[in-house]
Amino acid sequence: MGRLTTHVLDTARGTPAANLAIDLYKITGNTEQKLKSVSTNGDGRCDKPLLEGDSFNPGKYKLIFHAAQYLEEKGDVLPKTPFLDQVVIAFGIDDAEQHYHVPLLLSAYGYSTYRGS
Repeated sequence: MGRLTTHVLDTARGTPAANLAIDLYKITGNTEQKLKSVSTNGDGRCDKPLLEGDSFNPGKYKLIFHAAQYLEEKGDVLPKTPFLDQVVIAFGIDDAEQHYHVPLLLSAYGYSTYRGS
């Protein structure tokens, strides 16, 4: 059965990004429905899949990673207007039988993502 997971690594520190807030939305047309808010654990992962079972359906979704909040809590001195306040990753789920993993590699001035396994 398929599921949606994520993992966040703090590339500036070389550590998992613990206690980073994440919001998950489902997008239908012009409507965005917030499905949940979670925080990463000490390994930079969520304790449970973001979606699984009956709640894991094909469609368009969006993850919002609260980057500036996390970085400031870690002691980074950011500009008054941070370069990366929130990292938004919009993606699609086409097959509810597959595992969709959305990792985030994060620093104050850059990020990357990919479809992991």
